[in-house]
Amino acid sequence: MAKKDIKRNPAAEKIADLILSNYDVQNAKDVNEALKDVFGPIFEKMLNAEMDAHLGYDKSSSEPKETENRRNGYGEKTIHGSFGETTIAVPRDREGSFKPVVVPKYQKDVSEIEGKVLAMYARGMSQRDISATIQDIYGFELSQDKISTITDAILNDVKEWLNRPLKPLYSFVFVDCIYVKMKNERGIVDNHAVYVLLGVDCEGFKEVLGLYISPTESKSTWMKIFDSIKARGVEDILFLSMDGVTGLEEGVHSIFPQTVVQRCIVHLIRNATKYIPSKYLKEFCADCKAMYGAINLESAEAAFESLKDKWGSDYPGAVKVWENNFNHVRQLYNYPADIRKVMYTTNAIESVNSSLRKVTKKGFFENENSVFKIFYLRITGELAKKWNNAKIQNWAKVLNQLSCLDETSTRIARYIR
Repeated sequence: MAKKDIKRNPAAEKIADLILSNYDVQNAKDVNEALKDVFGPIFEKMLNAEMDAHLGYDKSSSEPKETENRRNGYGEKTIHGSFGETTIAVPRDREGSFKPVVVPKYQKDVSEIEGKVLAMYARGMSQRDISATIQDIYGFELSQDKISTITDAILNDVKEWLNRPLKPLYSFVFVDCIYVKMKNERGIVDNHAVYVLLGVDCEGFKEVLGLYISPTESKSTWMKIFDSIKARGVEDILFLSMDGVTGLEEGVHSIFPQTVVQRCIVHLIRNATKYIPSKYLKEFCADCKAMYGAINLESAEAAFESLKDKWGSDYPGAVKVWENNFNHVRQLYNYPADIRKVMYTTNAIESVNSSLRKVTKKGFFENENSVFKIFYLRITGELAKKWNNAKIQNWAKVLNQLSCLDETSTRIARYIR
């Protein structure tokens, strides 16, 4: 293959020649050390140029000056850059009015390290691990207090995001929770439930509506949550899927009385499989799918009777889960197949929780703010990229079915343009 010509900046080639002729460069490490050596003088020249502009005359100028202010020597400052630490001479003036832009007063980091720290924090790295990584890669120390300051700087963004205006209609809302270890009011670490609300709007796009940490599950708690959602602009929710959370159904109906509440099928499967030996799990789950994935209610009821006959004598606990909740399976068949699939398929909320679990495995959280910070970064970072404004599967069919149903057609027509 012929060599491809790469256009280079002639000035860059001259700099490369100067480095190679003045430094014993044998490997990549030597290149970095040479660049680190150049790093300081570049900043010093930029700072001196800033001082010239500030005073209104060049350092070497012998002409009369329009100001009484003069240069007043230099002060040393150690800065942290992508190539490590280096000490530079910062020019000073007699009046102390010089405020450099390239390296502002009191700023020592010029490597845009804040963004890198937030990226590592969003991946679930501890402050100690982040500090060690910065030391290994960049050659300077970043204290845990500094890391905490960097991550705390996004708290205003987090609060704005948690209270941002929402869309007027969500066709589907999924409620699930993820447990995290967090200090309570007495400073004792215990498990706390973080409730995640995921919405699908009338165009088929997914959006995390909110994160809620509450010590209790009750009708009043959920009334407050859905009242806050209403205050943020939500006027209607067509369907809501949940995992039998205490007080949730009553809470949502007190604010959105027309919402259809559906018990999450995946959670019912999980509850039932607790009573099934691992060697039979695949077979049992297949029999469950024959029930909730049947083509019509008659077939679903027949599959349910078959499941009871097959598993009831040896594993009554598993069958009891379905007996207590079969009304939720029956409710599914009030709706066409594509709507049913959205209602019982929890891939969307599971992808959210899977992402969040990656950052909750290590250690514990100091307080609610530390939970919200890292969840916010995951949701607006990794998940936003993963979803990439993609609609849920077969949304066109789902929308057509919603537009034809008596109980949803007029409600959704108000918001479709």
